[in-house]
Amino acid sequence: MYLNPFANTWTCGSSASPAVEEFHRRLPEYNSTPLVSLPDLARDLGLGHVFVKDESFRFGLPAFKILGASWAVYRAVAAKVELPQTCPLDELSVSANTRDITLVTCTDGNWGRAVARMAKYLRIPAIVFVPHNMDQATKEKIASEGARVSVVSGDYDESVKAARKEAETSSGLLVMDTSWPGYEEIPKWVVEGYSTMLTETDRQVQEQTGKQATCAIASVGVGSFAQSVAMHYKSRAPSATVVTVEPETAACLKSSLEAGRIISIETGDTIMCGMNCGTVSSIAWPILRDGIDASMAISDAESHKSVRYLHALGVQAGPCGAGPLSALKRLCETHELGLGSESIVVLFSTEGSRSYSVP
Repeated sequence: MYLNPFANTWTCGSSASPAVEEFHRRLPEYNSTPLVSLPDLARDLGLGHVFVKDESFRFGLPAFKILGASWAVYRAVAAKVELPQTCPLDELSVSANTRDITLVTCTDGNWGRAVARMAKYLRIPAIVFVPHNMDQATKEKIASEGARVSVVSGDYDESVKAARKEAETSSGLLVMDTSWPGYEEIPKWVVEGYSTMLTETDRQVQEQTGKQATCAIASVGVGSFAQSVAMHYKSRAPSATVVTVEPETAACLKSSLEAGRIISIETGDTIMCGMNCGTVSSIAWPILRDGIDASMAISDAESHKSVRYLHALGVQAGPCGAGPLSALKRLCETHELGLGSESIVVLFSTEGSRSYSVP
């Protein structure tokens, strides 16, 4: 566990634009996902409330990624064809097809399928690069959205390089949820897209408790979602505690925080494959460095145990989605961050149930 004692006084001035949620409500299959109360867990851990934001069926997909992917693709394509960001989806589709736009991205799973779904909405092609160790079922799900799946010989970071090269040589439109110097605008739109989930959560917590959440726990891959969570909960008064969780085999954020700078790490296999990333997004880094109260790395065994616990309560979380529960249990065991009977904790379950090899 990495602790940042200065994060509790750090604030972020940005706030979500209402235009993002308004856009999502216009998309096919829009739905507000449930916030599930876990009163028995809260009692056992000595907490006021524990909630799970269950993203297992967002726009008919088993993960939250479509929120960031849809807004970023919409903004990027609209900019490319010189249409306003208020234009209808059908009008944008016609313009995109007249310009022969192809979306290019890479993924460990859910992001690629989300981009492919948005390409399907716009009726344009998509190419998705994936690491060599991605299971066949995940590749088939991405392909089922109409995208072309291209397997690289290396890990996620190698698939990033392949996507960048494809976009440069084919003039494809690169749509990524990670950033690097010179590629920052589209990843910023991805971060904005996730705000819909957070504003939904605020309303739901208020409805169920009459108060605001005091602690939010989010999973980390490249850090874009965690960036959105940190910006959201550190932009209000009083701010909430923000905790991140990663696999032990791919703890790129925790490693970077300990080093005091972004460092790339070699990753290993994990059942939390959606978080199997070796480098933190450059635009996420300053927010996470200053705004994260605690960064934790968990084992596959811990994640699996949390999956089973949540399934028993009717929350169909996958290993990445169950990670925040493992982090919360560890926090309560170590008595870090002062969680107690007044705490209102939100766990963001970012993906639905899926098959994996039991550790």
